[in-house]
Amino acid sequence: MTATYTFDVFTSLDGFGAAGGDWTGYWGKQGPELLEHRLALYADEQRMVFGANTYRAFSQMLAESTEESEVRDPWVTRMISLPATIVSTTLEAPLDWLDATVAHGDAVDVVARLKQESDVPLRSHGSLSMNRALMAAGLVDRVQVTLFPVITGQTGASPIFQGAADFDLELLETRTLDGRIQEFVYRPTLHG
Repeated sequence: MTATYTFDVFTSLDGFGAAGGDWTGYWGKQGPELLEHRLALYADEQRMVFGANTYRAFSQMLAESTEESEVRDPWVTRMISLPATIVSTTLEAPLDWLDATVAHGDAVDVVARLKQESDVPLRSHGSLSMNRALMAAGLVDRVQVTLFPVITGQTGASPIFQGAADFDLELLETRTLDGRIQEFVYRPTLHG
C-alpha cells in the first residue's frame, strides 16, 4: 500500500508563502477556527517530510520563540512531536527535532521510497522547492492550500508555485475558517 502524501501550504491571495514588512505570522489573520482545525489535522499519526531549508527555518523560529508566542500554537507543538524525515545533502544527525531522521539524496527518490514503506500518511508543511519537484514527479497526492485574505504585492516572499510545472487540480474539499480564511484541498495531475 502506498502512503498518501499531502503538500500543506499557507498562501496570500497573490501566491506568496510569507511576507516581509510589518506582517506577522499567519498575516495576522488567524482565529480560533483555524487553530482548532490545524490541531485536528495533526491529531492523527503521520510522518512529516521537510527539506533542509524549511527544517532550518522551523528550528530557528522555535529556538527564538517562547511557549506563549504564536509560533508555539498547539498545532505547531503537535507537528514537531511527530516523526519527521528531513531530506538533505548537507545536514547530519542528530537534529534538534524530537523524532527526526535525515535522508540523504534526491527528494524524489527519498519520498518515492517513503510512500512505499510508510504505514502512516506523509505530510509536508512548506518546503516549497522540494514539493514543486515532488509534484512534477507525480508523488504529491493532495495539495492543501490555506488562503489568507491578504495581498502582499510589495512585501511578498517565497512564491509558492514559481517555476512549477503546469497542473490540473481536482477540488476534493473546501472550507471557510473564521469567516475569512479559505482552505482548498486538491488532487494535482500534470497538465497535458
